[in-house]
Amino acid sequence: MATTKFKGEAVELLGTQINVGDKAPEVTVVNADGLGDVVVGGAQGTKQLLIVVPSLDTGVCATETRNFNAKVADLEGVKPTVISLDLPFASGRFCSAEGIDKLTVTSDFRNKDFANAYGVLLGGSVLAGVTCRAIFVIDEKGIVTYKEIVPEITAEPDYDAALAAVK
Repeated sequence: MATTKFKGEAVELLGTQINVGDKAPEVTVVNADGLGDVVVGGAQGTKQLLIVVPSLDTGVCATETRNFNAKVADLEGVKPTVISLDLPFASGRFCSAEGIDKLTVTSDFRNKDFANAYGVLLGGSVLAGVTCRAIFVIDEKGIVTYKEIVPEITAEPDYDAALAAVK
């Protein structure tokens, strides 16, 4: 059983665990800008940086998204995507207010297909039903080359390791 922690308490991760070396499942999520479909995972001919957050409406998630927005500005050949279970309308407002313009911000709210396919859905806890905090890097051929399930949901990810993995 895969787990993470929320304020020191173990929380079960539901869904299929995807690991480095696995083929990244292709999943459709919803763009916060216009409600269009966005496909993540799979072989897309470009590297993908998937930034999974519980909710943009929390301080740590907002900080993480702002930090990645700044850090990916100089990256070429990388498709950076934030995925949460926030409603697209709320995500869109956040992006407008915070000037998030280097990331594609998406929602998995419809069916939680991404959360289940990548094993990042939180189980029995006060946060049950949202995603944990995680990073996946997928190469041009659709293979997972980096994975971080942040050990404590209230902490930020290892930005340097994630960015090194996409370079």
